[in-house]
Amino acid sequence: MAAWAEKLAGLRGVLLDISGVLYDGGEGGGTAIPGSVDAVARLKRSGLRVRFCTNESQKTRGAQVQLMRQLGFDVSEEEVTAPAPAACQLLREQGLRPHLLVHEGIRSEFDGIDTSSPNCVVLGDAAEAFSFHNMNMAFRVLMELPKPKLIALGTGRYYKETSGLMLDVGAYVKALEYACGIQAHVVGKPSPEFFKLALRELGVEAHQAIMIGDDIVGDVGGAQRCGMRALQVRTGKFRPSDEQHPEVTADGHVDNLAEAVDLLLKHATL
Repeated sequence: MAAWAEKLAGLRGVLLDISGVLYDGGEGGGTAIPGSVDAVARLKRSGLRVRFCTNESQKTRGAQVQLMRQLGFDVSEEEVTAPAPAACQLLREQGLRPHLLVHEGIRSEFDGIDTSSPNCVVLGDAAEAFSFHNMNMAFRVLMELPKPKLIALGTGRYYKETSGLMLDVGAYVKALEYACGIQAHVVGKPSPEFFKLALRELGVEAHQAIMIGDDIVGDVGGAQRCGMRALQVRTGKFRPSDEQHPEVTADGHVDNLAEAVDLLLKHATL
Protein backbone atom coordinates (compact mmCIF):
# COMPACT_ATOMS: atom_id res chain seq x y z
CA MET A 1 0.00 0.00 0.00
CA ALA A 2 2.76 2.42 0.92
CA ALA A 3 4.48 1.72 -2.40
CA TRP A 4 1.37 2.62 -4.38
CA ALA A 5 0.76 5.74 -2.30
CA GLU A 6 4.30 6.87 -3.12
CA LYS A 7 3.95 6.03 -6.83
CA LEU A 8 0.72 8.00 -7.10
CA ALA A 9 1.70 11.01 -5.00
CA GLY A 10 0.83 14.37 -6.54
CA LEU A 11 -1.41 12.88 -9.20
CA ARG A 12 -3.76 15.38 -10.86
CA GLY A 13 -4.50 13.98 -14.30
CA VAL A 14 -5.01 10.71 -16.17
CA LEU A 15 -4.43 9.97 -19.84
CA LEU A 16 -6.39 6.98 -21.10
CA ASP A 17 -5.64 4.98 -24.21
CA ILE A 18 -8.87 3.94 -25.95
CA SER A 19 -8.54 0.80 -28.07
CA GLY A 20 -7.65 -2.19 -25.90
CA VAL A 21 -8.28 -0.26 -22.67
CA LEU A 22 -11.86 0.97 -23.01
CA TYR A 23 -13.06 -1.33 -25.77
CA ASP A 24 -11.97 -3.81 -28.42
CA GLY A 25 -12.95 -2.78 -31.95
CA GLY A 26 -14.57 -5.17 -34.36
CA GLU A 27 -17.73 -6.02 -36.23
CA GLY A 28 -20.57 -3.68 -35.35
CA GLY A 29 -18.15 -1.16 -33.87
CA GLY A 30 -16.71 -3.17 -31.03
CA THR A 31 -17.33 -4.26 -27.45
CA ALA A 32 -16.65 -2.39 -24.23
CA ILE A 33 -14.16 -4.17 -21.97
CA PRO A 34 -16.01 -5.27 -18.81
CA GLY A 35 -15.95 -2.58 -16.11
CA SER A 36 -14.45 0.12 -18.32
CA VAL A 37 -17.59 2.25 -18.74
CA ASP A 38 -18.08 2.51 -14.99
CA ALA A 39 -14.34 3.03 -14.46
CA VAL A 40 -14.34 6.12 -16.70
CA ALA A 41 -17.39 7.48 -14.91
CA ARG A 42 -15.74 6.99 -11.50
CA LEU A 43 -12.58 8.73 -12.69
CA LYS A 44 -14.56 11.73 -13.89
CA ARG A 45 -16.39 11.98 -10.56
CA SER A 46 -13.14 11.77 -8.60
CA GLY A 47 -11.83 15.24 -9.37
CA LEU A 48 -8.91 13.94 -11.42
CA ARG A 49 -8.60 15.47 -14.87
CA VAL A 50 -9.18 12.90 -17.61
CA ARG A 51 -8.17 12.93 -21.26
CA PHE A 52 -8.37 10.26 -23.93
CA CYS A 53 -5.13 9.82 -25.88
CA THR A 54 -5.37 7.59 -28.95
CA ASN A 55 -3.46 6.56 -32.06
CA GLU A 56 -6.73 5.76 -33.85
CA SER A 57 -6.25 6.55 -37.54
CA GLN A 58 -9.18 4.76 -39.14
CA LYS A 59 -11.87 7.00 -37.62
CA THR A 60 -12.24 10.74 -37.17
CA ARG A 61 -12.46 11.96 -33.61
CA GLY A 62 -16.15 12.58 -34.15
CA ALA A 63 -16.77 9.04 -35.38
CA GLN A 64 -14.78 7.53 -32.53
CA VAL A 65 -16.62 9.59 -29.91
CA GLN A 66 -19.95 8.55 -31.45
CA LEU A 67 -18.94 4.88 -31.15
CA MET A 68 -17.75 5.35 -27.57
CA ARG A 69 -21.03 6.98 -26.61
CA GLN A 70 -22.92 4.09 -28.17
CA LEU A 71 -20.89 1.76 -25.97
CA GLY A 72 -21.87 3.79 -22.90
CA PHE A 73 -18.85 6.05 -22.32
CA ASP A 74 -19.24 9.66 -21.19
CA VAL A 75 -16.88 11.43 -23.61
CA SER A 76 -16.83 14.49 -25.86
CA GLU A 77 -14.75 15.18 -28.95
CA GLU A 78 -12.92 17.97 -27.10
CA GLU A 79 -11.57 15.40 -24.62
CA VAL A 80 -9.76 13.33 -27.27
CA THR A 81 -6.20 13.84 -28.51
CA ALA A 82 -5.70 12.05 -31.85
CA PRO A 83 -2.91 11.99 -34.47
CA ALA A 84 -4.73 13.22 -37.61
CA PRO A 85 -5.52 16.70 -36.22
CA ALA A 86 -1.95 16.92 -34.89
CA ALA A 87 -0.64 16.02 -38.36
CA CYS A 88 -2.79 18.71 -39.98
CA GLN A 89 -1.38 21.29 -37.57
CA LEU A 90 2.17 20.22 -38.50
CA LEU A 91 1.38 20.36 -42.23
CA ARG A 92 0.03 23.91 -41.93
CA GLU A 93 2.92 25.11 -39.77
CA GLN A 94 5.55 23.76 -42.14
CA GLY A 95 3.76 24.51 -45.42
CA LEU A 96 3.71 20.84 -46.38
CA ARG A 97 1.56 19.30 -49.11
CA PRO A 98 0.97 15.64 -48.38
CA HIS A 99 0.50 12.56 -50.47
CA LEU A 100 -2.03 10.78 -48.25
CA LEU A 101 -1.89 7.04 -47.64
CA VAL A 102 -4.58 6.92 -44.97
CA HIS A 103 -7.84 5.15 -44.26
CA GLU A 104 -10.90 6.54 -46.05
CA GLY A 105 -12.45 7.00 -42.61
CA ILE A 106 -10.10 9.88 -41.73
CA ARG A 107 -9.58 11.46 -45.15
CA SER A 108 -12.07 14.20 -44.22
CA GLU A 109 -9.70 15.29 -41.42
CA PHE A 110 -7.42 16.60 -44.18
CA ASP A 111 -10.08 18.69 -45.93
CA GLY A 112 -8.60 22.12 -46.57
CA ILE A 113 -5.03 20.78 -46.73
CA ASP A 114 -3.32 21.40 -50.08
CA THR A 115 -2.38 18.03 -51.59
CA SER A 116 -1.17 19.28 -54.98
CA SER A 117 2.47 18.58 -55.94
CA PRO A 118 3.17 16.63 -52.74
CA ASN A 119 6.37 17.38 -50.83
CA CYS A 120 5.80 14.77 -48.09
CA VAL A 121 3.87 11.57 -47.37
CA VAL A 122 1.40 11.09 -44.52
CA LEU A 123 0.94 7.46 -43.50
CA GLY A 124 -1.85 6.19 -41.26
CA ASP A 125 -3.47 2.83 -40.59
CA ALA A 126 -4.88 2.42 -44.10
CA ALA A 127 -5.93 -1.22 -43.52
CA GLU A 128 -6.98 -2.79 -46.86
CA ALA A 129 -5.54 0.22 -48.72
CA PHE A 130 -2.04 -1.01 -47.84
CA SER A 131 -1.68 -2.59 -51.29
CA PHE A 132 1.61 -2.89 -53.16
CA HIS A 133 0.36 -0.26 -55.62
CA ASN A 134 -0.40 2.28 -52.89
CA MET A 135 2.78 1.62 -50.93
CA ASN A 136 4.81 1.89 -54.12
CA MET A 137 3.16 5.21 -54.96
CA ALA A 138 4.13 6.56 -51.53
CA PHE A 139 7.66 5.20 -52.03
CA ARG A 140 7.96 6.93 -55.41
CA VAL A 141 6.77 10.27 -54.03
CA LEU A 142 9.40 10.11 -51.29
CA MET A 143 12.21 9.02 -53.60
CA GLU A 144 11.54 11.90 -56.01
CA LEU A 145 11.89 14.53 -53.26
CA PRO A 146 15.30 16.13 -52.59
CA LYS A 147 14.57 15.95 -48.85
CA PRO A 148 11.96 13.21 -48.39
CA LYS A 149 9.67 13.63 -45.39
CA LEU A 150 7.48 10.83 -44.06
CA ILE A 151 4.89 11.72 -41.40
CA ALA A 152 3.49 8.73 -39.50
CA LEU A 153 0.27 8.81 -37.50
CA GLY A 154 1.75 6.23 -35.14
CA THR A 155 4.20 3.33 -35.02
CA GLY A 156 2.06 0.64 -33.41
CA ARG A 157 2.98 -2.93 -34.27
CA TYR A 158 -0.49 -4.39 -33.85
CA TYR A 159 -3.78 -3.87 -32.04
CA LYS A 160 -6.61 -6.11 -30.90
CA GLU A 161 -10.11 -6.46 -32.31
CA THR A 162 -12.79 -8.88 -31.22
CA SER A 163 -11.70 -11.21 -34.05
CA GLY A 164 -8.04 -11.20 -32.96
CA LEU A 165 -4.81 -9.25 -33.43
CA MET A 166 -4.52 -6.87 -36.38
CA LEU A 167 -1.33 -5.60 -38.07
CA ASP A 168 -0.87 -1.88 -37.41
CA VAL A 169 0.74 1.02 -39.27
CA GLY A 170 4.21 0.59 -37.73
CA ALA A 171 5.17 -2.26 -40.07
CA TYR A 172 4.43 -0.09 -43.11
CA VAL A 173 6.30 2.87 -41.62
CA LYS A 174 9.35 0.66 -41.20
CA ALA A 175 9.05 -0.58 -44.79
CA LEU A 176 9.17 2.96 -46.20
CA GLU A 177 11.91 4.02 -43.80
CA TYR A 178 14.03 1.07 -44.94
CA ALA A 179 13.32 1.48 -48.63
CA CYS A 180 13.96 5.24 -48.65
CA GLY A 181 16.76 5.37 -46.08
CA ILE A 182 14.89 7.90 -43.93
CA GLN A 183 13.31 8.19 -40.49
CA ALA A 184 9.65 9.07 -40.10
CA HIS A 185 8.38 12.05 -38.14
CA VAL A 186 5.85 10.45 -35.78
CA VAL A 187 2.92 12.58 -34.64
CA GLY A 188 1.12 9.87 -32.66
CA LYS A 189 2.28 7.79 -29.70
CA PRO A 190 5.06 7.25 -28.67
CA SER A 191 6.15 10.68 -29.96
CA PRO A 192 7.08 13.04 -27.09
CA GLU A 193 5.38 15.90 -28.96
CA PHE A 194 2.11 13.98 -28.98
CA PHE A 195 2.20 13.32 -25.23
CA LYS A 196 3.16 16.95 -24.57
CA LEU A 197 0.18 18.08 -26.63
CA ALA A 198 -2.13 15.81 -24.62
CA LEU A 199 -0.70 17.15 -21.36
CA ARG A 200 -1.21 20.76 -22.47
CA GLU A 201 -4.79 19.96 -23.38
CA LEU A 202 -5.21 18.19 -20.02
CA GLY A 203 -3.73 21.19 -18.20
CA VAL A 204 -1.21 19.38 -15.98
CA GLU A 205 2.55 18.84 -15.89
CA ALA A 206 4.08 15.49 -16.81
CA HIS A 207 5.01 14.65 -13.20
CA GLN A 208 1.37 15.19 -12.20
CA ALA A 209 -0.06 12.72 -14.74
CA ILE A 210 -0.31 9.00 -15.33
CA MET A 211 -0.89 7.12 -18.59
CA ILE A 212 -2.99 3.96 -18.66
CA GLY A 213 -2.56 1.84 -21.78
CA ASP A 214 -2.22 -1.64 -23.23
CA ASP A 215 0.91 -0.99 -25.34
CA ILE A 216 4.15 -1.41 -23.39
CA VAL A 217 6.17 0.63 -25.90
CA GLY A 218 3.72 3.16 -27.34
CA ASP A 219 1.72 3.92 -24.19
CA VAL A 220 3.96 3.07 -21.26
CA GLY A 221 7.42 3.76 -22.70
CA GLY A 222 6.31 6.90 -24.54
CA ALA A 223 4.69 8.36 -21.44
CA GLN A 224 7.63 7.55 -19.19
CA ARG A 225 10.08 9.22 -21.56
CA CYS A 226 8.04 12.41 -21.10
CA GLY A 227 8.34 12.21 -17.32
CA MET A 228 4.95 10.62 -16.67
CA ARG A 229 4.04 7.54 -14.71
CA ALA A 230 2.39 4.69 -16.62
CA LEU A 231 0.30 1.60 -15.90
CA GLN A 232 -0.23 -1.24 -18.35
CA VAL A 233 -3.52 -3.11 -18.42
CA ARG A 234 -3.65 -6.82 -19.22
CA THR A 235 -6.31 -6.27 -21.87
CA GLY A 236 -6.17 -5.39 -25.58
CA LYS A 237 -2.77 -6.05 -27.13
CA PHE A 238 -1.09 -6.92 -23.80
CA ARG A 239 1.14 -9.97 -23.97
CA PRO A 240 2.57 -11.74 -20.88
CA SER A 241 6.10 -11.05 -22.17
CA ASP A 242 5.45 -7.31 -21.74
CA GLU A 243 6.03 -7.72 -18.00
CA GLN A 244 9.65 -8.67 -18.76
CA HIS A 245 10.19 -6.23 -21.61
CA PRO A 246 13.93 -5.63 -22.18
CA GLU A 247 13.61 -1.85 -22.47
CA VAL A 248 10.41 -0.68 -20.75
CA THR A 249 9.23 -1.38 -17.21
CA ALA A 250 5.72 -0.21 -16.36
CA ASP A 251 5.13 1.46 -13.01
CA GLY A 252 2.56 -1.25 -12.47
CA HIS A 253 0.44 -3.89 -14.20
CA VAL A 254 -3.28 -4.27 -13.60
CA ASP A 255 -5.81 -6.70 -15.01
CA ASN A 256 -8.03 -3.99 -16.51
CA LEU A 257 -9.04 -0.34 -16.34
CA ALA A 258 -11.45 -0.97 -13.47
CA GLU A 259 -8.58 -2.28 -11.33
CA ALA A 260 -6.41 0.68 -12.35
CA VAL A 261 -9.10 3.13 -11.26
CA ASP A 262 -9.51 1.27 -7.97
CA LEU A 263 -5.80 1.85 -7.31
CA LEU A 264 -5.91 5.50 -8.29
CA LEU A 265 -8.92 6.30 -6.15
CA LYS A 266 -7.57 4.37 -3.17
CA HIS A 267 -4.01 5.65 -3.11
CA ALA A 268 -3.86 8.99 -4.94
CA THR A 269 -4.28 12.09 -2.78
CA LEU A 270 -7.27 13.85 -4.32
